[in-house]
Amino acid sequence: MPELRFLVAAFGDPGHAYPALALARALRARGHHVEFESWKRWREAAEEEGLRFHPAEGYRVFDTGAADGPSAGDAAVALRPLIADLRPHAVVNDILTLAPALAAEAEGAPWATLIPHVFPEHAPGLPFFAFGGARLPRTFVGRALWTALTPLLHAGLRQGRRELNGERAKVGLPPIRHLHGGTSRELALVATYPQLEYPRRWPAHVHVTGPMDYERPYPDVELPPGEGPLVLVAPSTAQDPESRLVRVALRALAEEPVRVLATTNGHAPEEPIDVPGNAVLYDWVRYSQVMAAADLVICHGGHGTVARALGLGTPVLCVPAVGDMAENAARVAWAGAGVSLPWRLLAERSLRVAVRRMLSDPSFARRAGEIAAWARTHDGAARGAELVEAFALARA
Repeated sequence: MPELRFLVAAFGDPGHAYPALALARALRARGHHVEFESWKRWREAAEEEGLRFHPAEGYRVFDTGAADGPSAGDAAVALRPLIADLRPHAVVNDILTLAPALAAEAEGAPWATLIPHVFPEHAPGLPFFAFGGARLPRTFVGRALWTALTPLLHAGLRQGRRELNGERAKVGLPPIRHLHGGTSRELALVATYPQLEYPRRWPAHVHVTGPMDYERPYPDVELPPGEGPLVLVAPSTAQDPESRLVRVALRALAEEPVRVLATTNGHAPEEPIDVPGNAVLYDWVRYSQVMAAADLVICHGGHGTVARALGLGTPVLCVPAVGDMAENAARVAWAGAGVSLPWRLLAERSLRVAVRRMLSDPSFARRAGEIAAWARTHDGAARGAELVEAFALARA
């Protein structure tokens, strides 16, 4: 196998950077030269994996006319010399990093897309992605309703296409006619569990690989003492800076026959958090340690947290805050591996009722265990690396 050259580029939030780092590491393990572009915070992690690191320029996706920094097209122009010098056999862009895809196309390099969550593109009869966490319709009428609403979705996508074509023009690229232009039409890697994907007709270029796990080293923490079920409260690293979810969970479970381990995940809220006697609170934890010991994970529903919990056989109570969290929560509930509690309904009583329900019903743990069994025989990053390698060789 010849040594190939790859550039993997990722948005800087952990939910996007971690899967991209996992993929880059897997490509490196296959004997290839891999370079990594992301926010400066990931330099050390990338270099520890033997990757040459490039700090990403901050930019807005589209040009709004405001004088508040470059847009994706501007960033792509700045990125072209790197790609011209590297001459990669393929570029892999995270779904939120448009500039590397534009720069790759402008330089004639093949490009693939890494999607670190469920597949966002619509199919007939399915609910729209991230549309308030809508569940899969169970009847013909429900499917027909979503199909009837498709023109509204397409109107928004066409607006996005117009804005994207404006960015493409900055790089000297012609306009496109298809929708979802930020995702490769040659290879898209969907780094989620197939058990979380609604039944659909899959495009030939889309592959559900399984999650791509990556974790930074961190010392083990001490678990709360006792014999009761262990509940882990693992909020988003990017949302809820005042730790509302942690506060409500600690109050709700203070008198329950459970042990609670909570983390602020790097947030430093202004108001101190009261910790009851049956709980411990940490600034940061290593998920592979604490989730493996937990009987239940309470989280906002970020895909990385959900995927890690299910991969260890732990059911999930999702309290989605923003973005695709409601979508992830809906998929978990649909798969039978957890429960979705809407953010607007988060209160001590509602959360306590949900926790009691999940701990008393073994079906949630059983379904999570089935997903974990699948995960043990399917390495998402390794599968993704195989697909990217074959993609590059076919176009070499």
